[in-house]
Amino acid sequence: MKAVVTVIGKDQKGIIAKISNILFENEVNILDISQTIMQDMFTMIMLVNFEKQISEKFEQAEKDMGLSIHVQREEIFTSMHRI
Repeated sequence: MKAVVTVIGKDQKGIIAKISNILFENEVNILDISQTIMQDMFTMIMLVNFEKQISEKFEQAEKDMGLSIHVQREEIFTSMHRI
């Protein structure tokens, strides 16, 4: 299944490493990725492909790093953002 993963939080070292490691450990393939820093806020959007549920895998990273991480199926994301 394809999904869109968004990560938002205060910029700090290790965000990309932490998130990509969680994805790797859960056999998730990153299909596309975009990240930027706006002032001191880190934002990242990824299109991923996975076989098993991954939303709960990010809970500890959210707590440890003060991030907001959301996983949304691609078709739902696309439907919500149509003009």
